[in-house]
Amino acid sequence: MSRSLVDPRPSIPRAYHTDERQAIQKMARDFAMQEVLPIANELDPVHGLIPDSLRAKMGDLGFFGILIPEENGGLGLGVFEYALITEELARAWMSVASIITRSGIAAILDPSQRAEVLPRAARGEWLGAFAMSEPGAGSDIASIRTRADKVDGGWLINGQKMWCTFADQSDGIVVVARTEPYDAAHRHKGIRRFITYKNRGEFPAGCTGTPVRKIGYHGWQTFELSFDDCFVPEDALLGYEQDPSKPDQGFARVAAGMLTPRIHTAARSIGLARGALEDSIKYVQEREQFGHAIGDFQATRFKIATMATEIELCRALMYEVAADVDAGEASDARAAMLKYAAAEMSERVTSEALQIHGGAGYTTDFPIERYWRDARLTKIFEGTSEIMQRLVSDRLLPPTPFR
Repeated sequence: MSRSLVDPRPSIPRAYHTDERQAIQKMARDFAMQEVLPIANELDPVHGLIPDSLRAKMGDLGFFGILIPEENGGLGLGVFEYALITEELARAWMSVASIITRSGIAAILDPSQRAEVLPRAARGEWLGAFAMSEPGAGSDIASIRTRADKVDGGWLINGQKMWCTFADQSDGIVVVARTEPYDAAHRHKGIRRFITYKNRGEFPAGCTGTPVRKIGYHGWQTFELSFDDCFVPEDALLGYEQDPSKPDQGFARVAAGMLTPRIHTAARSIGLARGALEDSIKYVQEREQFGHAIGDFQATRFKIATMATEIELCRALMYEVAADVDAGEASDARAAMLKYAAAEMSERVTSEALQIHGGAGYTTDFPIERYWRDARLTKIFEGTSEIMQRLVSDRLLPPTPFR
């Protein structure tokens, strides 16, 4: 009895299928496998940077303008399409799947600034960075200590920031800082966002950066930033144009802006896991031990089955959560569930893939170790797995005294 083999690459379920989405998925998949994967395999082992030529091709395909409205030069698509494209790019190199978010920094700007910047961002000609975390403030945003003090004509920013990826190559950095002294009784008060425009390859005047020595997420650099009387003009303060009567909405806007990034991180996690699965399926049919392909052994076959099942479950939840966001029914708790589940799954699956590859998996000759290293990061950034559990449990249980 003949059997038809299942393609491990995802197809869009009937409930969400459109011809446009299918075409978008195929376009992103072809680009990832033909353009991104060879570059990733070459540059990641030597910590090389994503080439400008690759970013230009991504701009031509509209990858930087997925969520930017058509009237601003973008594609005007939804979070669902954003997730589709992200998964395909992450299957090849997570850093490339991540760089598309940098155009979204333009959406944070005030309306008068967005009008000029968004069309450039949609083409990948203006990309931003985001400086929020600090040596003493990671998930606890309300603990930030970086100050922005009012002076004639603008503000002076002083303090340190951690984990600011793409700070050097960006066209602007959004900095989260306090406009009032830290008050333990009102920790969220005075948290605001500022934009510091800059030239690519440089830091703003009054700002220096030290690269963080990462074990993965190569292709671009991540920095610790030091601000020492970094001057920004009056209009660098973001938020007043939206609602001048509410000067303390910076914290709320930062927190509210995490929903789509968490779906994006889930898509990256799924893409990494899928890359590990696809490579493992190929490897177990080629690698022989004891006179048989290792894919003939039940222990190996069951590993593959479990990996594929876990990926499919997370992808199904991602499709549902993304569709809900596009329908105006966003749920921060479900986005947290998704991010938590996908990140945890990705580490398990990529680790299992490395085990399947044996000693070969522990070398840089195969991309498996890259998927494994990058998957580990998905449990940390955009909110750790523990923070995701906290967000979900806070919706299911009465408030805790530990705040």
